[in-house]
Amino acid sequence: MLGALYRGGGVVLKNSFRTVPRLWGTPGQQRWASRLPMNTVVLFVPQQEAWVIERMGRFHRILEPGLNLLIPVLDRVRYVQSLKEIVIDVPEQSAVSLDNVTLQIDGVLYLRILDPFKASYGVEDPEYAVTQLAQTTMRSELGKLTLDKVFRERESLNSNMVHSINQASDDWGIRCLRYEIKDIQVPPRVKESMQMQVEAERKKRATVLESEGTRESAINIAEGYKQAQILASEGEKAEQINKAAGEAQAILAKAEAKAKAICMLSEALTEQNGSAAASLSVAEQYVSAFSKLAKESNTILLPSNSGDISGMVTQAMTIYNTLAKPVPQVEYIKTKIEEPGEEPPVQSTSAQ
Repeated sequence: MLGALYRGGGVVLKNSFRTVPRLWGTPGQQRWASRLPMNTVVLFVPQQEAWVIERMGRFHRILEPGLNLLIPVLDRVRYVQSLKEIVIDVPEQSAVSLDNVTLQIDGVLYLRILDPFKASYGVEDPEYAVTQLAQTTMRSELGKLTLDKVFRERESLNSNMVHSINQASDDWGIRCLRYEIKDIQVPPRVKESMQMQVEAERKKRATVLESEGTRESAINIAEGYKQAQILASEGEKAEQINKAAGEAQAILAKAEAKAKAICMLSEALTEQNGSAAASLSVAEQYVSAFSKLAKESNTILLPSNSGDISGMVTQAMTIYNTLAKPVPQVEYIKTKIEEPGEEPPVQSTSAQ
């Protein structure tokens, strides 16, 4: 004897030997129907789940988490939607970049159901629809970029994917939160050329850095030599200035000392027996000069009366007395500025 029972949108056939479940519809409908709860009048809805209820085949309401009551025959749980964040693995697919390079790319999609009604009646299989949309959008976005930009702009590519998916999934009650690219595979020959390009770029950078280092070294050496020359010239200048200042001070000191000596000598000559002291000093210098003649040069010039010392001293004193006489002074009569027409003044000199 066969009997038919409705359980979650499917038909369960019972006979006396075994129970065979048979699900109807598309794969998406089969998956939803395989986990639908049975209407037992009193239902407890878990947290972060939304149960879509149909009454006599028409949408009635969405059960909230907690205790809920249903009419056994009229009401039926048609869809169970999870409100948690769902992680979907996007299968690997091939895409062609802007520079005609075929890439193998896969990713991970993070989404959440915001409107259980739209997710139940807006699309047949939400997860499958979002997966196909992610694949087609990825192929479209990769076709806008070259191979180099694909690796450099992965973050912007992910954000563009999320924006494009959300534009289409708003009618399904689904919000895409993130999209992350897991792996990007390039053909072997393209990979080899990329490695060669990277090596060439590194060699170029090494050559540029080496040349910059040589240039900086030459500049530093030149700057150091320049500074050394400047410092040496400044030191030589300061040395000459100091030497000149020292010589000037020495000359002034000698002049002052000589002036003081002359003043002292003149004072001494004005005293009693000053002439005798001067004669004695002249005689001593004369004798000292003759004692140094043979030491400084082999050629000696001697006066005819070199043996007459007293006569030489007398002659020296005569010269001294002649020089010691007062010098005649010339008096100038100041010229007086006269008015026009007057005769200029006559200058007269008088010797004392």
